[in-house]
Amino acid sequence: MKALLALAALCLSATLALAGGETASNPDAKVYFVNLADGDTVQSPVTVVFGLSGMGVAPAGTEKENTGHHHLLIDRPPLGEGEDGADELAYGLPADDNHLHFGGGQTEVTLDLAPGEHTLQLVLGDAGHVPHSTPIVSEVITVTVE
Repeated sequence: MKALLALAALCLSATLALAGGETASNPDAKVYFVNLADGDTVQSPVTVVFGLSGMGVAPAGTEKENTGHHHLLIDRPPLGEGEDGADELAYGLPADDNHLHFGGGQTEVTLDLAPGEHTLQLVLGDAGHVPHSTPIVSEVITVTVE
């Protein structure tokens, strides 16, 4: 019985790692960096402009079909990976130095980043900061701050 329960927990964890929350997304939606590309060298402060196609931007708490708001992941594993990956997909993104929320519907930010390499990834969240059922994420890019 214990082995069966362990297997069920493992299957649930794997399922959560592949899917986001309950809010549907447009399968053609894309989120991307407008002004940065993988391998860019930049100066701090860095302005990051968020792009979105196939869906609209709405403030957190807005429950409207095919909308969401931006989140920026900084210097952490890609969405769904790492120690808390399954939890953030199922229950929402934390708010800390590595998970910036733009619940007001903002589409850009200016960041003070320390010199060195930094990874960035955009994630669209639903009204409750949970990635959509098919998560809408950008590629992870690496920028170097001089």
